[in-house]
Amino acid sequence: MHSFLRAIGFSHVTDRQASDTLLEDVCSACDVRNAVRLENGSAFVEYVKEFAPGIGIIVCGEMDGNGFHRDYYFPYYKTETVSSCADLVIEKHAGKDSFAGVCEDVRMGTTLIFYVMNAAQYQRESMSSRMENGNISVTLTGLSTEGKILLPVFKNPDQDLLDMEAASSRSRLIMEARNGDESAIESLTLEDIDTYNMISRRIMNEDVFSIVDTFFMPFGMECDRYQLMGEIQSYKKVKNIRTKEYVYQMKLLCNNMLIDVCINEADLLGDPEEGRRFKGEVWLQGHINFTD
Repeated sequence: MHSFLRAIGFSHVTDRQASDTLLEDVCSACDVRNAVRLENGSAFVEYVKEFAPGIGIIVCGEMDGNGFHRDYYFPYYKTETVSSCADLVIEKHAGKDSFAGVCEDVRMGTTLIFYVMNAAQYQRESMSSRMENGNISVTLTGLSTEGKILLPVFKNPDQDLLDMEAASSRSRLIMEARNGDESAIESLTLEDIDTYNMISRRIMNEDVFSIVDTFFMPFGMECDRYQLMGEIQSYKKVKNIRTKEYVYQMKLLCNNMLIDVCINEADLLGDPEEGRRFKGEVWLQGHINFTD
């Protein structure tokens, strides 16, 4: 079973029989069907069915003269938020017609690797070379099966302004360092040393989550799994129309980047509120936004 089905309200799907019944329903009563013709003459097909606003299941496979052959499926969470406009690199997974995206956004401080949601559209657009025009953004979302709500860190308006200026300055230095600017590299090194010294002093008397406001870092062995903590900008509670389970959808500000996270109500410890923080583990997905 897919590990993150419960994140969109399918916690009862725990065996092959239940999942097969669910996937047959997705294919027979889908909301959207996307297809793209492949070079071998067959077609790559996606069946998409929504079970609550923005969340659902996508079943992917190949269509030929003998009918549809299901290859894989995954739960999804899609929003209209634009997370990043940084350069993208897309790579096909070795074992199936699915794709991983790589985003080099300097705000995160790490390379973002995500699971591409709209594989059929990507294949269609890549054939027409639209990936090369540079006018592409990505919407990042995360499915979580474990998370908790933390209280916010108190900051006055002046501190918020200073933090924004520091983040902007750091992003500029990282860009310059990537271009080989030695003074930028030296400035970043000194900044990291100062940060380390500050944390070493404060950690003796303070909790780490009163020092660290947000973070985003790889988690586990899979490249698209992350642990994050971000400030809740907005949230809503929606119901899966099939299972009647409730899930929370939260828009987070994490390292100055907007990421939407979806989690089952039963898996969330605490009550989300705007200004509070969410901390949890997520499977990172990305929807590539192609524009005219």
